[in-house]
Amino acid sequence: MEGTTLNIVQNSEDQISGQQENSVKKKKPAIVEKKYLVPFILITALFALWGFANDLTNPMVAAFQTIMEISAAKASMVQFAFYGGYATMAIPASLLIRRYSYKTGILIGLALYAIGAFLFIPAANMQEFSFFCVSLYVLTFGLAFLETTANPYILSLGSRETSTRRLNFAQSFNPIGSLSGMAVASLIVLPNLLSDQRNEAGEMIFSSLDTIQKESIRVHDLAVIRDPYVFIGLVVLIMFVIIALVKMPKTQGKNEDKVKFSDTMARLWGNPRYRAGVVTQIFYVAAQIMIWTFIIQYADNIGIDKATAQNYNILAMLLFLGFRFLGTYMMKYISPSNLLAFFGMAAAILTAGVIIIEGMAGLGCLVAVSAFMSIMFPSIYGIALDGVEREDTSLGAAFLVMAIVGGALMPPLQGTIIDLKTVGTMAAVNVSFILPLICFLVVTFYGLYSSALIKKQSSSRATD
Repeated sequence: MEGTTLNIVQNSEDQISGQQENSVKKKKPAIVEKKYLVPFILITALFALWGFANDLTNPMVAAFQTIMEISAAKASMVQFAFYGGYATMAIPASLLIRRYSYKTGILIGLALYAIGAFLFIPAANMQEFSFFCVSLYVLTFGLAFLETTANPYILSLGSRETSTRRLNFAQSFNPIGSLSGMAVASLIVLPNLLSDQRNEAGEMIFSSLDTIQKESIRVHDLAVIRDPYVFIGLVVLIMFVIIALVKMPKTQGKNEDKVKFSDTMARLWGNPRYRAGVVTQIFYVAAQIMIWTFIIQYADNIGIDKATAQNYNILAMLLFLGFRFLGTYMMKYISPSNLLAFFGMAAAILTAGVIIIEGMAGLGCLVAVSAFMSIMFPSIYGIALDGVEREDTSLGAAFLVMAIVGGALMPPLQGTIIDLKTVGTMAAVNVSFILPLICFLVVTFYGLYSSALIKKQSSSRATD
């Protein structure tokens, strides 16, 4: 009887111990710990700020094409200047962050952002397209600092296990800024452009006006474009003051500033998942910018005016935002790399529909692509940096930000195709979307490739 009692007690203790052990196993680290909540909120707000600039600028390609009477290829130099700024400043930003701190990088980024925005005032006064490009180039010096800083900073604010989910969550607020930029373009800028007015037959009036009338309209329209940038410059200055006054945690690797550049480079480029991630990010950003920039030209080809076409861009961004939150949730059950591969294939199939199908159905496919682009940037970013040594993170982040140069390189090429008007029996604007199709196939391959690498590494650790 006593032995039976002892067995019951022992079994009860084992059961309680097992329950406690399972409880510990089930408990996962929070996406954002309480001690990092305030800095997380402030840094996440920056994602909305650069989202606003990105998506206010995209429809300006079509606007400048009309106002300045230039080709689609030349108007696409807006994107070349905008995303070229990232390529120019990402590495200098990283080196400065390594030497000082994330907070220093953020403050410099905000200052450059504001300066670039305020340069729109003299650009509008001089009516020089090249001056607008220079203004955007300087503005994106600031965005390069912000993205080189904010993305790895968010990854570092907590457990590495939840880092990719945390970045996806923070990046979910980027589309809110993007939607704001699109709304300003759709409701304030594009409807008030006198150069985009049409006659009853749907033909553009501006091209038939005399020189004096065109000059008057050009002065008005460039002022309409200028004002939102000046406004966001003021908002950026307010954020500069707030972040300057708030104490931010230092989460960089120890002695990061003492790590040799050559040693970091050797480790980064010796990491196949990181190396492939940089290349993939180039293709993804190129696809994103082409999809969102030329949706207006695609709509215009089927007889939809710019202001109305911009509403389809807003719908695309709403899908992007909704699926970003959905994708972040799905990562609780599906690995980021597998989900990336699935979303990449879905985007590629829809883009094929954009090329083959004409009319509203093709436009519907083009809008739907944004749903599957939603998780791509932060997922590629997080997958590539996962496993990178903490002291190498800031420089590793810089190359992933430099990869945004894809947005500078491919849109002018797509604009050149669009300028052909027709390719064989097909509309050139439809054919031009073969470029983002190629990009999405690259993203799909990276999802599959990184998934295979992660499984191989896990298997290797288990064997050891």
